[in-house]
Amino acid sequence: MLAEAEHRAASLQLRVADAITSFAGSMWFVYLHIALFAVWMSWFEKSPWPTLTLIVSLEAIFLSTFVMIGQNRQAAFQQAKADHDYQEQESLLKENTELTRLIHALSEEIHARVLAEVQSGLAAKAEQAEPPH
Repeated sequence: MLAEAEHRAASLQLRVADAITSFAGSMWFVYLHIALFAVWMSWFEKSPWPTLTLIVSLEAIFLSTFVMIGQNRQAAFQQAKADHDYQEQESLLKENTELTRLIHALSEEIHARVLAEVQSGLAAKAEQAEPPH
């Protein structure tokens, strides 16, 4: 994730795209366009506003492109994060499996020792219980 942030900061194109996408996704963008459209329609052109229509169409093309750039970059970031998470999960699974095997081996060893001690204790009691010959 840090590498992705460094990559984004290093590229002028990506920084510009980030800045445009950030601004285009804000309410200031909406307010600015309301004001610009009102001024344009009131003072610069008469109905049906052919130049304004052209400008708005071109802006829509560019904004949709920036949205797709942002979505592609977000998808790449999410994929990198998912890959990292998968590697972490696999590593933890291997570690937990190994720990489980070690615990199982230790449990078997403890069981064998306890069983041997119990059997030797029973044998010792049996010898004490037998009358001497």
